[in-house]
Amino acid sequence: MKPLVVSVGCPSGVGPEVSLAALASLPDTTAVLVGDPSSLERLGTRFGLEARMRRVDERVRLRRGELGLYATSLSLSRAAKPGEPDAEGGAAQLAWIDAACDLVASGVGAALVTGPVSKEAIATSGARGARRFRGHTEHLAERLDAGPVVMAFAMPRGSGWFATSLVTTHLPVARAARALSSEGVAVATTRLCELFASLGVRRPRVAVTGLNPHAGEGGLLGREERDVIAPGVELAKERLARQRARVEGPLGAESAYRLAAEGAFEGVVAMLHDQATIACKLLGFGEAVNVTLGLPIVRTSVDHGTAYDLAGTGRASHEGMVSALRLAERLARRRG
Repeated sequence: MKPLVVSVGCPSGVGPEVSLAALASLPDTTAVLVGDPSSLERLGTRFGLEARMRRVDERVRLRRGELGLYATSLSLSRAAKPGEPDAEGGAAQLAWIDAACDLVASGVGAALVTGPVSKEAIATSGARGARRFRGHTEHLAERLDAGPVVMAFAMPRGSGWFATSLVTTHLPVARAARALSSEGVAVATTRLCELFASLGVRRPRVAVTGLNPHAGEGGLLGREERDVIAPGVELAKERLARQRARVEGPLGAESAYRLAAEGAFEGVVAMLHDQATIACKLLGFGEAVNVTLGLPIVRTSVDHGTAYDLAGTGRASHEGMVSALRLAERLARRRG
């Protein structure tokens, strides 16, 4: 299998250290790390990775278990300060994402795994195109000229899986409500069922949430459920007829996630970013993996942020990155 490609995230955050710590715990995993090579080499000594690490270029040739360090045209002029992001680090994060994406898209890597970034540091860095950056999901879709993409989170549950997808992602709440569409609901639902198929889950049971409290209370608290979400659910059912997925909704978001936590559903489709992420972080923080559905490449990520308060302390858990690496490998093998 080709190596996984890891963009290590904000150099002032926990991304570089959790990436290396995770790979130290996976001795047979082959990966290319895209970041600042000198910083990664210094950090790698903490985890005993010197023998596995070497610098590589676009013609990546690695043996099983080796870790390639790939330098972009933008390396850091000085060591990043933990917990203190700056413009240079913001521009570097974006360059590392783009280079890692291109390595996978060109066939060098099997899948893209992304470390946590600072959207603010990137957007205010002054780098070309950075001001429009709102997150990996949107940026990768634009860079790869993909069609509709969907943010999702997946985590193991017993012998199976739980996953949730989002109809809207990184938008102010006032704009997110206006951005809802029946087609968006249908795409988020069908993409989620495609993810379940990749994970070997047959006939998934999926709940679609409402936008408003109590799913609108029959129109008393808003009409989005009647006018937008319910038609989207019906459209998804039509498209999923052959997969025999069971789709229900719109349900109140609180009920949908409670029922899913009790095992009534394998999946939930959320209307808003925080509907999904709050539930995921309560149900399995560190276990959930962010997956971008609809890209021409496999992309996974940790379910946490830059954790500037933990950067450089050695106290950040690397288990989320382990989960992201393992799921990326699984999905890449399934895709073939």
